[in-house]
Amino acid sequence: MRSPTRIRSPQPPYPHDSSPGVHYRNPYEELADLADPYDPNDPLGLGLTSDDDDDADLGGRRDKPAASGSGDDGEQWSPPNHRRSSRRRRGRFRAVPRTAKALIGLVVLALLLVLGDRWAVMYAERKAEQELQKKLNLATAPNVTIHGFPFLTQVLGKDLQQVDIAVPDVAADRVSLAEVRAQVQDIRIVGDLPSSFRGARVGRMKGDVLLSFEDLSRELGASQVRFRALGPNSVRADGKLPVAGQQVSLHAQAHIRRQGDRGISTSVTDMRLDIPGIATYRPGPEPRPGLYLHKKAATQISEDSEKVQALLSIPSVAEKLGVPPAEAGQALNDERKLDEITGSPRFVPALLAVNLVQAANDHPQLARKLGIDPTVAAALARMKVPELTNKLELSFQLPEKAKGIRLANIGVSPEGIRADLTGAGLNFGKTR
Repeated sequence: MRSPTRIRSPQPPYPHDSSPGVHYRNPYEELADLADPYDPNDPLGLGLTSDDDDDADLGGRRDKPAASGSGDDGEQWSPPNHRRSSRRRRGRFRAVPRTAKALIGLVVLALLLVLGDRWAVMYAERKAEQELQKKLNLATAPNVTIHGFPFLTQVLGKDLQQVDIAVPDVAADRVSLAEVRAQVQDIRIVGDLPSSFRGARVGRMKGDVLLSFEDLSRELGASQVRFRALGPNSVRADGKLPVAGQQVSLHAQAHIRRQGDRGISTSVTDMRLDIPGIATYRPGPEPRPGLYLHKKAATQISEDSEKVQALLSIPSVAEKLGVPPAEAGQALNDERKLDEITGSPRFVPALLAVNLVQAANDHPQLARKLGIDPTVAAALARMKVPELTNKLELSFQLPEKAKGIRLANIGVSPEGIRADLTGAGLNFGKTR
């Protein structure tokens, strides 16, 4: 900033030109006296400084460093230190108490140990899945979950607390077990995990198996038959079955029973094949095996004079209906007698009890009048019980390599047939 201009004191008036020995002063000189002294570094008088002066403040000129030992203005120039911020950060870390540093180190170490332990668990689970699939000849690798923390201490002690195993689709004779779940406890490892594992001794085991109704429907070869729960120990089968080019309805019950300690089997009962809306065929040796009319169909026939006369025209059928031959012959020509026979409360129940298999075979025209295809009736009569039950019966045994495991508490759930698994003192692989 420009310093204020000093105003000179007024001069006394100059003497007149006529005064002897005195001369006048040039007015421009007076103006020059009012100006600031001349500064060679600021020739314009604007208070500006040169770049060289700014450099001098930093320790010397750019082109010529200041000589050392020349006072405050002679300090030697040096480049800026960019490491000063990192030194500050290190200084801040040094300010953290040692206790806090130790605590942070322990936390980091604990995290590393936990990550290493979990990695070891996953590696051991994968190896166990591969070994189980190989040893048991499984089509699908099981799912193995090792419990307990830390895992590495269990490995060092060669004693695992608990392992959960889930195996899908285990082949068992004609069907597949949809799921096998097991909880194995107190496992003593033989060998070293994971490199030289030879086997294990299992203290105790529990679990369950499921034979799903969906698998039953698919694998028993009766794709049009569906299974469902009927009771705590029974299964209901319903579906369609082709017979002589016609679809008949299939209905049956299967009772579940245990076969020894390692197997399950069923026994099929109450099987019947329905010709929709007309008759039901019951294969032997069920009670009353044969072809029998439905109640609705029998009631409709009793109201149709032509169909009743066709029945009475066959002596063996009339006899089964409880109509004497003389009355049966009279009813063929007398409507009143026919109404008397069909109006009897015993006629429809008697008609329901008539086995029409033989009549349909011997008198095809009678079968057609009653709405029964004689070809279908003949095909039903030729069906044998083993042929039908073989489509529905099932049995399975636990794999031979699963020694020491027993089945218990067999029952039926909405999903399928379930059974509990138990075992103790089991050996897997080489235990010596």
